Amino acid sequence: MPSTTSSAVSERAAYLRAAEQLKGNAGQWAAYESKAHCVVLAGPGSGKTKTLAAKVARMLAEDVHEPRGLACITYNNECARELEDRLAALGVEPGGRVFIGTVHSFSMTQIILPYAKTAKLGLPDNVGVATETQRNRALAAAYESTIGGPGNPDEMSFPLSNYRRTHIDRTAAAWRDTSPRMAALAEAYEAELRAQGVIDFDDMPRLAFAALKQNAWLGQALLAKFPILVVDEYQDLGTALHRMVLGLCFKAGIRLFAVGDLDQSIYGFAGAKPGLLHKLSERDDVETIQLKLNYRSGTKIVAAAQAALGEDRNYKAADDDTVSDVFIERLAGNYLAQARALINTLLPKALERHEDLSYKNVAVLYQAAWVGDEVFAAAAAAGIPTVRSDKKSLYPKTSRLMQWLEQCSHWCCDGWKSGKPRFSRLARDGQRLFAQALWGEAQVLAFHRQLLACLWERRDGAVRLTDWLDAVEAAVVDPMAAACPDLNDEIEAFTAFAARVSDGGPHSGMSLSEFAGVGDFGDRLTLSSLHSSKGREFDIVFLFGADDQRLPAGAENRRLFYVGFTRAKREIHLTHKIGSPSPFVKEVEAHLAAADDD
Repeated sequence: MPSTTSSAVSERAAYLRAAEQLKGNAGQWAAYESKAHCVVLAGPGSGKTKTLAAKVARMLAEDVHEPRGLACITYNNECARELEDRLAALGVEPGGRVFIGTVHSFSMTQIILPYAKTAKLGLPDNVGVATETQRNRALAAAYESTIGGPGNPDEMSFPLSNYRRTHIDRTAAAWRDTSPRMAALAEAYEAELRAQGVIDFDDMPRLAFAALKQNAWLGQALLAKFPILVVDEYQDLGTALHRMVLGLCFKAGIRLFAVGDLDQSIYGFAGAKPGLLHKLSERDDVETIQLKLNYRSGTKIVAAAQAALGEDRNYKAADDDTVSDVFIERLAGNYLAQARALINTLLPKALERHEDLSYKNVAVLYQAAWVGDEVFAAAAAAGIPTVRSDKKSLYPKTSRLMQWLEQCSHWCCDGWKSGKPRFSRLARDGQRLFAQALWGEAQVLAFHRQLLACLWERRDGAVRLTDWLDAVEAAVVDPMAAACPDLNDEIEAFTAFAARVSDGGPHSGMSLSEFAGVGDFGDRLTLSSLHSSKGREFDIVFLFGADDQRLPAGAENRRLFYVGFTRAKREIHLTHKIGSPSPFVKEVEAHLAAADDD
């Protein structure tokens, strides 16, 4: 029976209250009520994370007896963090019974590190995660030994990674037959990594799959710990995860609850295959549920988005009275001239129509970072503050360490007063981040105390960011880093960011408040690549540079266009150079014309 302690009763009450909010939506309620393998096909703005959180809390309370738990695999750290926040509101904290993380983290912490020796994976003792420097060194040596001659080894990095992600089963004939050259390069590259005592991110799911395939007992060991496996954003997680799911859930007996959207699969370059979710959803032993109500966008945007998709999914706005609009903007000149028109004319007019909104409610989305440079230049010339989420951002937005430091900065900028975020959250996330260095209760307590002392002394948003970073690095990051090899790339990203904001760096003089994006620095226009916009929402969206050259016809480009389109709540603006609209813009325009005729 579930625990009857006061804490357990409180948690149960929290998820039952959350469940009440699902009853008015047939799809959400069906997902919540599911009993066996279940796939939820969730359209944009369909409340899938709310549904997922309530379902996870219910399964922990009703279906899984302590000390067993469940594992939840997400696409990236940002998705994991959002789910953690939702679960925390329901009284469910990660750790112990609950694993929440990426497929790479699951592979590393739940399979490779605990079972590498017994599963005979052939890895060195105390294996670590390769840094970018180590990966480059290994690739250069492998290139020299297998291909040789003139050429740039770096040009092989992407095709090598793609080949390794596509062919995860090294026992299959396709591994060598498809491209003997790439197979030889991959094997030499991996041997070079092992000589350095490390593996890379592509290794993680592949090695986990190999361990499961070669050791039937391993699936049973995971079943004993995690009788339920939850997968979010299934369409983005690729072949390795799909093969693991088939083995763990349909052979070892772990129950599956998966959520995804075929139409939002935009990471084909990274190995994502939306067809895998489609195959999963069609299995006879899987209950498939669709979420069709959109709680984000107004009716006009929801209807036009299906025209952008080229498919009628029968999606409906949850509130028919929500006002929204779609604009086709034809702009003259090069991208800089178009960006100036957007910033100086289109943006002010949009904000005039919505007096309750400001820059923080608006996003400009584009296909490539260099296009974003032109928007950034135009915004800077107009004195509009911006925050970028693309390859030109100050630091990688997917970095766990940098996300954690940003939250720490929020706490120092009056968050300690408001409880947003709570210090307990910072301590818990830091503990998970530096888990390899914190083995016992005494170490964990010492870490919490050191973190609190460091942040408490620096509760001032006006302090120079470089001084704050130096203090946090000395007191918290450096003492942990040596014992956390899986953070090597994170440390490199932190070091690069610290250099940018230090004296003499391109962003010297930045304050802690500016880094945290609070106070006078909170009202910033978001500039984002289309890929980085996934999972986010804004009242007003400008899909900039929707030209035939930047977004030509093609299935993945259509899905990318659709993802950008469905970020909008009230207004979506499709901008293109006069005379060269993307074919997807033409389809939306035809839909709008037909709707006007009706």
